[in-house]
Amino acid sequence: MRTVISLLFIITFTFVSYGQKKMTLQKAINIALQRNITLQKSMNNLKSLRSNVKAAYGNFLPSLSVNGNWNWQRTIQNEGGSYNFQGVTIPIPKRIAENRNYSASVNSSWSLFNGLSMFANLSKNKNNYKSARLSLEREKQNIVFQTIGLYYTVINAQQLLKVKEKDLKWNKRNLETIIERNKLGAVTLADVYSQQVQEGNAELALIQAKNNVEIAKSNLLYFLGLNVLKNYKFTNALTTEEQKILKEKFTNDYNELSILVRQALQHRIDLESARLAIQSAKDAVTIAWAGNLPSLNGMFSYNLRGNEFSWTNLQKSRSYFAGLTLRIPIFSGFSVENRIELAKVNVENASVDLTNLQRQITQNIQKTYLDLQAGEKNLEVSRRNVKAAEENRKIAEEKYTLGSGTLLDVLIANSNYTNARTNRINNEFNYIVLSKQLKYYLGVLNYKQYE
Repeated sequence: MRTVISLLFIITFTFVSYGQKKMTLQKAINIALQRNITLQKSMNNLKSLRSNVKAAYGNFLPSLSVNGNWNWQRTIQNEGGSYNFQGVTIPIPKRIAENRNYSASVNSSWSLFNGLSMFANLSKNKNNYKSARLSLEREKQNIVFQTIGLYYTVINAQQLLKVKEKDLKWNKRNLETIIERNKLGAVTLADVYSQQVQEGNAELALIQAKNNVEIAKSNLLYFLGLNVLKNYKFTNALTTEEQKILKEKFTNDYNELSILVRQALQHRIDLESARLAIQSAKDAVTIAWAGNLPSLNGMFSYNLRGNEFSWTNLQKSRSYFAGLTLRIPIFSGFSVENRIELAKVNVENASVDLTNLQRQITQNIQKTYLDLQAGEKNLEVSRRNVKAAEENRKIAEEKYTLGSGTLLDVLIANSNYTNARTNRINNEFNYIVLSKQLKYYLGVLNYKQYE
């Protein structure tokens, strides 16, 4: 019988394990870079901007078109009949005229000068494309960082769940001990009731912890574009890189805040994207200002015409045309001035955006730098607190067993121990995320290793 039960257990465990898909941080980021909707839209927009650059080059080339025409006309000039002249009937024949015309032409036009707007338009579209490409890279860094945060939220919740599971086991075991001691008359019934309440609270805390794990998983899977109802297995063990982050001190790699800010201003690709946006706005000013300058266009056409569809017949009537059109703007109802002013406002706004981005980067670096410094101290304190709380609980349990302590002292000591372990786990994952966040704000978070 035991053998059958063991086999059933193994088969059930194997089936459940097989149904679970393993999810690692590497895999999660890779999926996010492939399925993220915002990133997909940015990549599609990049294609259109690249096409705009090609079209801007095309403005320097002449246009060329070939046209063909055919028409047919039938005219009834007289319906016919007869005419009586002095008793003599004279027939009048029906007169019908048909005409067929064939024509072909080759036309070309070329903008020879338009106030340098073609050059400015090419520069503007190039800058827009480069700026969008840099923004796309920054968006990839953003997706990587968001995925890291959501993934570590899941692992953090899972480790907190283990704390609650151990806490419930301790309370159940403690309740059993108190019940036995109550039977022996060593403790009062009030202690039994108090411990039953404590066990119930621990069970409720465990239920909430399980719910937090499922919510964290759902948030991550939704962000990745996966089915939130599917079952994925996440490892609780820290990777070598994560353990290294917790062991090494932050100050070993980053010493001064001013150096960090300078590095961020050098590496942040969104800053370069903002600078290109300013240059693109300046090109728009040049395009608008070109409306005040004269424009020169060249035209050429070659025409063939005939009443039969043959090369010989078409060549009997042919014509050539070439010309230049010079346009000198005199007054445009202030529309050009309006376009220039709007373009200049866009330049000023783009400059303001750049300045604000630089300030934001400085503030983010400063806050993360200070949070990391505090995080280092929190790690040290939380580790000491766990050891102290564990020893304090042992002492409280021993005193209660010997009758020199109260159950309340034991419960308080156990609560402090559980809180200490919870704080340590939260501080560890918070520190890991902060280290990644600093790299994100510095602009050195490598997304290419996950593609």
